[in-house]
Amino acid sequence: MAIESIGDDNLHKGNIAEPSIFEKVLPNAVVCKSNDLFANARKSSLWTLSFGLACCAIEMISTHMSHHDFDRFGIVTWPSPRQADVMIVAGTVVKKMAEPIKILYEQMPDPKWVIAMGSCATNGGPYYRSYSVVMGVDHIVPVDIYVPGCPPRPEALMYGILQLQEKIKKDSSSSGKSKDK
Repeated sequence: MAIESIGDDNLHKGNIAEPSIFEKVLPNAVVCKSNDLFANARKSSLWTLSFGLACCAIEMISTHMSHHDFDRFGIVTWPSPRQADVMIVAGTVVKKMAEPIKILYEQMPDPKWVIAMGSCATNGGPYYRSYSVVMGVDHIVPVDIYVPGCPPRPEALMYGILQLQEKIKKDSSSSGKSKDK
């Protein structure tokens, strides 16, 4: 019985599997759930409808400036509610502005999120129980993220955006699963 020589190519190959057909046909394809893909796109490209009503608006504007650079999170400020998916309500909400806020919220396409920035937008702030101030924007529209402070620092709004991105990611991973036990 003769011993066959093994070629040097096969000697060092070991137990390495052959490349799959997908690597040959689509070498740069990524496989994931469509919900996760859409959620990643949503959380990485938030278009905000900035609704600055008082001193919190100055902090919100400074968050968009070069020192804090909101653009690195994929956030674009957009003046139209028809293309925006996040409403940032920054400042004191008086009863006269309640109806325009509700109309703008209803004009936003789904899915949509709301951030209440500052203690005035959260619960009325120092104007609590005033005759003309709404005790929080959550009495008008549903709020997803509350950013505390009077006025909150730009870092607090950035943290609120990061929390919203986590919420978007978590909501997409739980969608499609049965909620009853």
